Amino acid sequence: MTDQPSRPQTPALCPVVALGGAVLVGVLTALQARVNGQLGLRLGDGFVAAAISFGSGLIALIALSLILPSGRRGFARLRDGVRDRTIPWWMLAGGLAGAFTVATQGLAVAVIGVSLFTVGVVAGQTVSGLVLDRIGYGPAGVVAVTVPRLIGGALALLAVGVSLQGGVLDQVPWWMLVMPVIAGAGIAWQQATNGRLRQRVGTPLTATFVNFLGGTVVLTIAAAIHVALAGPPAALPVEPWIYLGGIIGVTYIFMSAALVVHTGVLLLGLGAVAGQLVTAFVLDIAWPAAASPGWSTELLMVVIAGAGVVVAAAPGAHRRR
Repeated sequence: MTDQPSRPQTPALCPVVALGGAVLVGVLTALQARVNGQLGLRLGDGFVAAAISFGSGLIALIALSLILPSGRRGFARLRDGVRDRTIPWWMLAGGLAGAFTVATQGLAVAVIGVSLFTVGVVAGQTVSGLVLDRIGYGPAGVVAVTVPRLIGGALALLAVGVSLQGGVLDQVPWWMLVMPVIAGAGIAWQQATNGRLRQRVGTPLTATFVNFLGGTVVLTIAAAIHVALAGPPAALPVEPWIYLGGIIGVTYIFMSAALVVHTGVLLLGLGAVAGQLVTAFVLDIAWPAAASPGWSTELLMVVIAGAGVVVAAAPGAHRRR
């Protein structure tokens, strides 16, 4: 990619801090999956649940963009970039991947559990992150596919294989296992795309706003079509926590857009995977789903995927070209 005009420089971030932020992204992703999955279960409609989640996040982002000076400056750069065509259309499409991920959470997580959802995401994120880093799609430029990074990715995929033991494939529809893999590939692409948009507009806030605007439009249309075909959802739950998915999503997408320039796509994804798996393990132990593979299998998944992150983050593993 060479279509990069001058833009605000990003200060260097301590590698340990950047990786810790990536892990926190994963923790928040797992929490959002559980919240949105429960909302979808209670409503009986994953599409409506996803639209509510994205819509609430969009409202928060509109308020922040109006209140904060960085939000107003970022929106002005976005407007000028779109008008002058220095921001191409594909940089505005990250919300499509986010919309698909949130819809998958609402449709599948309550059935398959956070851990199975997460390991599917791991598979998609790992392969997609390696490819995107190798071709230089992310804001960090071309990141060499070193042996430690390959081993780290292979360990993450091994954790996926472990998760499918114990007849899981016989307990849930195949599409509930395929959709998280597709979502994972989309998340890696979304993180790279948001990172590039963040460089153009100078703030992760505006990049996150663009994501939620596009995702809300897509999900609202999908929810309207589904309601027209299948009928209205159940009554809205009264518990406030079940509507926090949008705020959680705003937080981790904002963080991803800020961090990916420091970590590259794969390392951000692997750090997030570690946070996701540990949090998913805790959530599924405290709040088991019907198709959970069991705590011993989930613990083994966490250990293997965590080892993959350690290997991929080793000195010399993250080398730019």
